[in-house]
Amino acid sequence: MFWHMIIKTLARQKSKMLMIAFTVVLGVSLSTAMMNVMLGVGDKVNRELKVYGANITVRHKDAALMSDLYGLTEGLGVNDKFLYEEDVLKLKSIFWGFNILDFSPMLDGTAIMNIKGRAGVVGEVSLLGAWPEKHTILPTGEQLDTGLKSLRTWWEIEGEWLNEDDDNFVMLGKILASKNNIHVGDAITLTNNGVIKNFAVKGIFNDGGQADEKILMTLPAVQELMNLHGKVSSIEVSALTTPDNDLARKAAQDPRSLSPDEYETWYCTAYVSAICHQIQEVIRDGVAKPVRQVAESEGTILNKTTLLMVLITILSSIGSALAISNLITASVIERSQELGLLKALGAYNWQIALLVLVEVMITGLAGGVAGYFLGIGFAQIIGQTVFGSYIEIARMVILIVAVILFFVTLLGSIPAIRYLMALKPTEVLHGK
Repeated sequence: MFWHMIIKTLARQKSKMLMIAFTVVLGVSLSTAMMNVMLGVGDKVNRELKVYGANITVRHKDAALMSDLYGLTEGLGVNDKFLYEEDVLKLKSIFWGFNILDFSPMLDGTAIMNIKGRAGVVGEVSLLGAWPEKHTILPTGEQLDTGLKSLRTWWEIEGEWLNEDDDNFVMLGKILASKNNIHVGDAITLTNNGVIKNFAVKGIFNDGGQADEKILMTLPAVQELMNLHGKVSSIEVSALTTPDNDLARKAAQDPRSLSPDEYETWYCTAYVSAICHQIQEVIRDGVAKPVRQVAESEGTILNKTTLLMVLITILSSIGSALAISNLITASVIERSQELGLLKALGAYNWQIALLVLVEVMITGLAGGVAGYFLGIGFAQIIGQTVFGSYIEIARMVILIVAVILFFVTLLGSIPAIRYLMALKPTEVLHGK
């Protein structure tokens, strides 16, 4: 009898039940989309932010100390301290190696520049050696493509980027090229400590910073000019990281202050401080430090993006609850004589309330299932539109959506239940 009454009510009140189901579909689809994007957006947001360059810099410990104490970036104690190029690929061997997306060793130097076909010496210029592009196969068999080209995606290039084997070509910063009226295709000569080499200008780059006054070369070319074979000044690293929390900030001060459990949690989480610590374990004499402006911006943007999606989910749930409340109350008022008759025949308030709740829950369940699959579609549209890739579906969202749906439906039913409790059969059966 109970289920017969529910089926009859659903059929008779189908327009209102469809409106309730439609409201649930909208709320659940938005919640599903936002939560799937929120749970899968971390790495994607970080990847989008990689256009701003490296977020970790590795330097020799003595050079890093001089920089910290005296703010020195050049001079004795800084330019004469080097890391080893052979250690660079060890970055991919750390625990969070898969989170390291791109990296390049850097070597600073100076040389005297002459422009072919022009009389006189231009003067001393700053050199920057790097891996423009680097393709290698790691001991694990993984093929790796990295280099400065991936770390400087914002550079405006006139001409072409250097290739991995372009040891006889250079790229000039825009300011240096403009001052000396150098164009793509021109030839220059660089001299240092008796080593003389000729180069062709393959491109001119606009960095927007100090690099615009430098000459970019392949790392072997600078190492040969400076007689520093196998040496590098620093390593720039771009890594996917997790926003810092209290544990990460505590570990950044001193990892030894952590308890064993805290240390394990910190070490096995992709905090920038944990990745820096692991880099120092494989780079001899190296000190890895986050580029705070980039690292903190990534965490701030990710936290704000997550907060925005949480707020949208909460507001959509509140809106669904209010809409459901109005629809259920309207339905109960319309059926007041029917429900009053049930009371007059001896039905208890809880029995009538259960009848209404089951009707709403069945309707909400149908709308929730449809809304969930629609929400998955919305999540993929967001992923393709914003990030250019699909959003991975999180199974835990099903449980979260089910809980939200239950409480939204329950809360939306409260005004109607209160109306039922106050319903007087004698009044409604007399049309009052």
